[in-house]
Amino acid sequence: MLVREAMTSPVVTIPRTATVRQAIRVLHEHNVTALPVVDEPGRLVGIVSEMDLLRNVFEHDPRAFVRPVATKATPAPREVEEVMTRDVVTARPNGDVALLAEMMMKTRIKSVPVLDGSAVVGIVSRRDLIAILARGDARIRDDVLAAISDYGMDDSTWDVSVREGVVELRGEADELARRVADVLARTVPGVTRVSIHT
Repeated sequence: MLVREAMTSPVVTIPRTATVRQAIRVLHEHNVTALPVVDEPGRLVGIVSEMDLLRNVFEHDPRAFVRPVATKATPAPREVEEVMTRDVVTARPNGDVALLAEMMMKTRIKSVPVLDGSAVVGIVSRRDLIAILARGDARIRDDVLAAISDYGMDDSTWDVSVREGVVELRGEADELARRVADVLARTVPGVTRVSIHT
């Protein structure tokens, strides 16, 4: 599966000059966990996450302590560019979702902006990956059969079964037809593995 098939698009972005409170409201209103930060021409300059925006926002409530707690003399950050992550890991629309997911797990990155050239065209979050894997087996089976049929192959050649995202293709076909069916099945969202039996 390609990144463009997993990403959320259009993506909600925030200008680097936005206030922290504005960014918090945008996150909340759009029910997302991170926002790509863009400059005036719309180029990616950073990413801001829930964690970035929560840092140093709350003051201690004196009712929760026996003795007063000293507060910091420095004011909380006011603009997004003060709290954003500048070193952003990005992906390309034609990248492999499996490689992206592996990288996200290793680095513990929760959201990755997708760039086409310098334009932000989408974002892939852990939630997007979970949504793909949550697709039902019956829907995956229908989509595999549709992909085979749309390609011009006879879908009646194949008996398709899906269990927990694992696709089994059974049928009498030559080597080329098996390879094509394998590739087509792997492009369907929610498929985790493909095996072919003749």
